[in-house]
Amino acid sequence: MTDAGIPESEHADHVPPLSVSAAATLTDRIIDNVEEVIVGQHDAIEHILVAALARGHLLLEDVPGVGKTVLGRAVATSVDCSFKRVQFTPDLLPSDVTGVNVFNQKTREFEFRPGPVFANVVLGDEINRAPPKTQAALLEAMAEEQVTVDGETRSLPDPFIVIATQNDVEPGRTYDLPMAEIDRFMKKLRLGYPSEDEETALLERVAGDHPIESLDPVASLDDLRGARRTVANVTLSEPVRRYVSRLATHTRENATLGVSPRGAIALVRAAQARAVLNGRDYVVPDDVQTEAPSVWSHRIDADGPGRDVVDAALTAVAVE
Repeated sequence: MTDAGIPESEHADHVPPLSVSAAATLTDRIIDNVEEVIVGQHDAIEHILVAALARGHLLLEDVPGVGKTVLGRAVATSVDCSFKRVQFTPDLLPSDVTGVNVFNQKTREFEFRPGPVFANVVLGDEINRAPPKTQAALLEAMAEEQVTVDGETRSLPDPFIVIATQNDVEPGRTYDLPMAEIDRFMKKLRLGYPSEDEETALLERVAGDHPIESLDPVASLDDLRGARRTVANVTLSEPVRRYVSRLATHTRENATLGVSPRGAIALVRAAQARAVLNGRDYVVPDDVQTEAPSVWSHRIDADGPGRDVVDAALTAVAVE
């Protein structure tokens, strides 16, 4: 049990890593399962799994109605783990996220009632509709995998993954996420509209009951833990580490705010996960180049889009 009484595997810290082939097969199985619900978002599903395996969190940003919430829910449902959804609204309080101490009249003592953040996968829906103070309630959880309520710190379940969504319309009715919180998200993705063929297939699937309602898990919590340990053991050679460092330096020299060391760490962890998805136990520069746009673009403050700075760095910095 966690400090908040959330069930945990007694052997969570002792789950052995999967073989690389087993971990790659696991991700393929989850992707196939999610695609029973989601049409035309194969790359986005891969990015979500990369973040999950690399111990990161994910931010999905786009216009309303393109499937952000359903995608996050489908990925979470595919793993047999605890899942909670938080609908962020302007009146949401920090305690509505983290939990609150309630006085028990019978025992004459305060008891902690855990908030929805005490789950393996937390879906924060429309996170930018809540005020900054409530958004900040996720900061400690995302960075430290713990929360502090009334001076007492409680550990969150292992693993702990936040999938947050935000709409980029109605800016007058939303709150900008502070850079400190944006930086806690390993990846930021946009889904975009489906093609005509994809939307036609989607409409066929949802003509009756929505397929998300009948989606079953295809992986256990220990499967996910083992795959995460596999990723942590992927070889990261000195030339690849130096390549990432040179890329980060390039962004710092060509933007008001470039990539921080935290961002560099996030990129190498994502590259390790990408290597496993590709069936390798070592990182190659292609893994870094594939992951850099989704891991770094939202961390950069420049005159133009952060993606342009990342693309320029990938073009300018040679692989040695």
